Amino acid sequence: MEYNMNGTGLVLEGGGFRGIFSAGVMDYFLKRNLHFSYAIGVSAGAAYGISYASKQFERNRIVNEKYTADSRYMGWGNWLKTGNLFNPDFIYGEIPNQLVPFDFNAAFNSFCDFNIVVTNVITGNAEYYSAKGLNKQELLSTVQASGSLPMVSKMVELNGGLYLDGGIADSIPVQQAFNSGCKRAVVILTRNREYRKEAARFQWLIKSKYAKYPKLVEKILSRADSYNATLDELEKLEQEGRVYIIRPKAQMTVSRIENNPHKLDKLYQQGFDEMHEDFEKLVSWLEG
Repeated sequence: MEYNMNGTGLVLEGGGFRGIFSAGVMDYFLKRNLHFSYAIGVSAGAAYGISYASKQFERNRIVNEKYTADSRYMGWGNWLKTGNLFNPDFIYGEIPNQLVPFDFNAAFNSFCDFNIVVTNVITGNAEYYSAKGLNKQELLSTVQASGSLPMVSKMVELNGGLYLDGGIADSIPVQQAFNSGCKRAVVILTRNREYRKEAARFQWLIKSKYAKYPKLVEKILSRADSYNATLDELEKLEQEGRVYIIRPKAQMTVSRIENNPHKLDKLYQQGFDEMHEDFEKLVSWLEG
């Protein structure tokens, strides 16, 4: 059976490598032919979600299995040399173009209008780009920008502007899904229900590093409050029946920069299995 969801969006938060949970959930969606006509991902949500749009079942799992522990993927030595903890040439160059090929044509002609969130460092505001409006290199650069974590990543240039992690300005872009015409949304979170974000540490260092970008600093320092307010809003929307929230049930033990393939594959399988358990409940909500 095929489920084509029009009017209900899919919203993917980030969370670094914790996003492999979302990858497991989305692979179960693909297995059961659950297709959302609109999706939006931020940071890791964009990086993992774009393979859902291209219908590449287990592509994220294969990348994790083969390359996340590879020194070419990430490392503090790389950060000291280049300013990037995650190696963009490897992650957004060799992997999608050669090692685990990404199907660009499938993404551009997808059932899903997949959108990517980035943060403009000058304005501090979120900007949103549809994958279907980009070419191959623009798509890779936009996904890179969306996942470029502050303090450990260089800014990414897009269309003459400079950008960082989309989660700085819009960590859980459910409102953008509504603004884009969705009546309801399925939201995949990468933290347990009780989680609340704490204020940024080393605020003096953030202020110093980004002294030329006061709007960016403002957003970074207020991010915890904004994130927690969005969680509160999601609870209300859930009670109203406007959102369906998927989040890890078992206790989360994977960190944002965890790169142990075995631990990450366990989290992927958790997402896949938990969605298997709840799929009929989700379908009932979608069809309600």
